[in-house]
Amino acid sequence: MATDTLKSTTGAGGATGGLRRLLLDNGALTALIVLVIALSALSGDFLTTDNLLNVGVQAAVTAVLAFGVTFVIVSAGIDLSVGSVAALSATVLAWSATSHGVPVVIAVVLAVATGIVAGLVNGFLIAYGKLPPFIATLAMLSVARGLSLVVSEGSPIPFPDSVSHLGDTLGGWLPVPVLVMIVMGLIAAFVLGRTYIGRSMYAIGGNEEAARLSGLRVKKQKLAIYAFSGLFAAVAGIVLAARLSSAQPQAADGYELDAIAAVVIGGASLAGGTGKASGTLIGALILAVLRNGLNLLNVSAFWQQVVIGVVIALAVLLDTLRRKAGATPVAAGTGGNKGRQAGTYALAAVVTVAIVGATSFLHNGSSSTANPKMGLSLSTLNNPFFVQIRAGAQAEAKKLGVDLTVTDAQNDASQQANQLQNFTSSNLGAIIVNPVDSDAASNSVKAADKAKIPVIAVDRGVNKATVDTLVASDNVAGGELSARTIGEKLGGKGKIVILQGQAGTSAARERAEGFAKGLKAYPGIKVVAQQPADFDRTKGLDVMSNLLQAHPDVQGVIAANDEMALGAIKALGSKAGKSVQVIGFDGTPDGLTAVKKGTLYASVAQQPTQLGRIAVDNALKALQGKKVQETVKVPVKVVTKENVAGFSG
Repeated sequence: MATDTLKSTTGAGGATGGLRRLLLDNGALTALIVLVIALSALSGDFLTTDNLLNVGVQAAVTAVLAFGVTFVIVSAGIDLSVGSVAALSATVLAWSATSHGVPVVIAVVLAVATGIVAGLVNGFLIAYGKLPPFIATLAMLSVARGLSLVVSEGSPIPFPDSVSHLGDTLGGWLPVPVLVMIVMGLIAAFVLGRTYIGRSMYAIGGNEEAARLSGLRVKKQKLAIYAFSGLFAAVAGIVLAARLSSAQPQAADGYELDAIAAVVIGGASLAGGTGKASGTLIGALILAVLRNGLNLLNVSAFWQQVVIGVVIALAVLLDTLRRKAGATPVAAGTGGNKGRQAGTYALAAVVTVAIVGATSFLHNGSSSTANPKMGLSLSTLNNPFFVQIRAGAQAEAKKLGVDLTVTDAQNDASQQANQLQNFTSSNLGAIIVNPVDSDAASNSVKAADKAKIPVIAVDRGVNKATVDTLVASDNVAGGELSARTIGEKLGGKGKIVILQGQAGTSAARERAEGFAKGLKAYPGIKVVAQQPADFDRTKGLDVMSNLLQAHPDVQGVIAANDEMALGAIKALGSKAGKSVQVIGFDGTPDGLTAVKKGTLYASVAQQPTQLGRIAVDNALKALQGKKVQETVKVPVKVVTKENVAGFSG
């Protein structure tokens, strides 16, 4: 039977050979120790109680997802749907409990059942439908995400208070997500090592045909394996939504890749037959430690992705080296190596504590920089608008002598919560946040408020929490301005389409609300289609191309940002700026260039560099104890060919 543990058969003797075997047989643990030591030496903020608890909280959701994925990978399968299933389960809980008055206990049961059903569907398609696991779970990824958006209507749903306590702490210091991670890890370890279904997973992963011939009901076992994966995904989704105080339809996007990475880094083989819960936990901790440490060291989010990709590749390479070094499998469930494993973990803990304790002296007595420190968490840097906010903030920080750390949440509310936690535990002087979602940022802002750190919100507000200042344009007013602009240009009548932003984001909702309000004044304007294009230029091109097939006589386009407007212009070709008028939003450099050319009739510009500059100014005032305004409104402005030359952004 295939196994989850490895025993070295190399005959190398002496301390050097023993150390080499120890490092090879415990590669993930070795990597974690090296990371902790290195980050402790590089950052004085890393080795603090608050920050280490942050690492645990940040690893929790990925770890719980990864425990479920471990079952699948051990059995030589793959599950790409766990992130979407997590979001769907959380949405079902919030929708049933908050919107329909279902008792919370029953709502939790419905959420867990949703995850299990999704897993059973995956298992059925794979075991009985003969679909490859990659294809079946890829389909479920899309279906579950779509259902999450349908159920929530694209908007976050407040989470029940009784369940939101899962995102709190016990005794004011021990995070509940960490406890959930430990409990689910123990369950996963028990299932893998002590149950019939666990032994079946290793057998199927090692040789499915041999397992079938030996009497295992492989098809039924696969149903159970994927049901387990769905169950763990549901728990992860509930914990994630509890942290964010809301069920986000776009939550956990891409988390399936992190979960698979954690399992692989932890020593499991994608070929099946090997893997264990403890290794998966270490893999999840490595990812969390990496992200936390790179945030503290102010490493670009883009380079963080590069580093994590290199770590995954190195983990697989280490697994290959370990096998070439002569590691041989030991039967699952045997206890020959358990004592040695326990000794290894104990030795690793002692060595880590000793070295980390020594490196901590590097930071003792060191004088801190005289410059005030601030953190800026942006919702994304894949959009020119937010890049301009960063540019304005950095220019003003340099002018004022402020040490500014910038992070990119990549439109992930959970990742932004992690970044804000890191800022808080680092005792920065002030925090500037551009929320991915106004509700989801509330708990993190409350934590900063509790630590008496001034918080400035930029572009979007934070609900259910207090910020010192909100520096923003009015998205609703901007949307109305867009509608009036197109209405006047078309003479009050005509057919238009609306390209909406990413479903579930506050900017998309507010701008759409503004469009609807503004168009009420023009009953002769008919909206023939409204479709989301996710604030993305390529999607704007594709969606507009599709809409033109059904509505070739369209006369106007309103896009919720310049990127989608530029995609629409590409789809319209020679019609853009002539027979079809296009209105964008944000006033980005590329958008303004299109305005100059005449292909984009107008852009409702928010002056993003001013947003960044004013945010830093107010953050410094708040840090110095000076009085700041609760709201600073930066006016939006319609930029056309006539006035674009005098607009700087």
